[in-house]
Amino acid sequence: MSGRSGVTAEHIRIAGVIFAAALATYGIVKYRRGGWRRADLLLALLVACGVGVVSVFPQVGDPFGWLLRLENRAFALLSLSNLVLFALFVYLLGQMRASNRRSGDIVGGLALREYRQRHSPPAPLPEGSRGRVMVVIPAYNEGGTIRKVLERLPRELLGCEVRAVVVDDGSADDTEVAAAAAGCPVAAHVVNRGQGDALRTGFRIAELERADVVVNLDADGQYLPEEMERLVAPVLDGKADFVLGSRFLGYYEEAGSVRHAGVVFFSWLISLLTGRRITDCTNGFRAIRVSELGKLDLREDRFNATELILEALKNGLRFEEVPVTMLRRAEGESKKPKRLAYPLGVFRVIVQTWLR
Repeated sequence: MSGRSGVTAEHIRIAGVIFAAALATYGIVKYRRGGWRRADLLLALLVACGVGVVSVFPQVGDPFGWLLRLENRAFALLSLSNLVLFALFVYLLGQMRASNRRSGDIVGGLALREYRQRHSPPAPLPEGSRGRVMVVIPAYNEGGTIRKVLERLPRELLGCEVRAVVVDDGSADDTEVAAAAAGCPVAAHVVNRGQGDALRTGFRIAELERADVVVNLDADGQYLPEEMERLVAPVLDGKADFVLGSRFLGYYEEAGSVRHAGVVFFSWLISLLTGRRITDCTNGFRAIRVSELGKLDLREDRFNATELILEALKNGLRFEEVPVTMLRRAEGESKKPKRLAYPLGVFRVIVQTWLR
């Protein structure tokens, strides 16, 4: 009775060559049809070439095995393939982030175009005015609080005209309607993109409105619009380009919470990395000189507060912290990710922004 021969090394080599040829052919077809870029094609050809060479000449893995002191050739090739797969994973992750960034640019561009069509350019400032302050309020499902926040905004501040815009980040409730009813212009994202993208849209509107200072204010009622002067004054007086509110220099209603401890830790980490004392790295109440916005390389759609601080310090913006009040949410639920997703996201942004 004859025994079954099973899968031999020769069969594996043939399968490897067939896979390499199929991958190369697929890449060429995709490239010619416009579905792939040249970089994608080169990567596919490189992988196909590697698989083909290893299949025909398995001894090419011997130097790698010698380098890592691996005597088993199959294990050495397996280790090499894992490193290649990891490199491909990093490349694909970068591609996904680039695609996400392009999507954000499209959503923001559509919102900006609609805003320009709806609202005429601002009138020239009256004689004697110190400038224009633009308050950018990102909002996502904040229909219950946004009107109360808008009603408390000042019309004039330190001799400057105050204008406001609500960036409705794809809300499913009546946020846009409530903001418009309060008489505030709205720039609407067609889908939810995150606070980072909403702020970038607002920054572009501040530049369009020829503002001198842009102020960020959350729509949930945690910050007091009456304290805005503390943020704007150092910018107008030429003492700072980026002024950040700090609940720990002022009043924090949720002091002693787990979130309190997390903010303190991340503020310490940023202080360590930058050599500049930061007390409240996740505070969303800030003022920035509009002429300095172009220096900031802002990429994050979420967890953007730490990115803003790091970019400002890296690019030499004069930085200052001032005391502000931070209350509990007036109503509704926090939009921050639950459990470990939030601290891990903040940590990732700190590391990535610092390494740029």
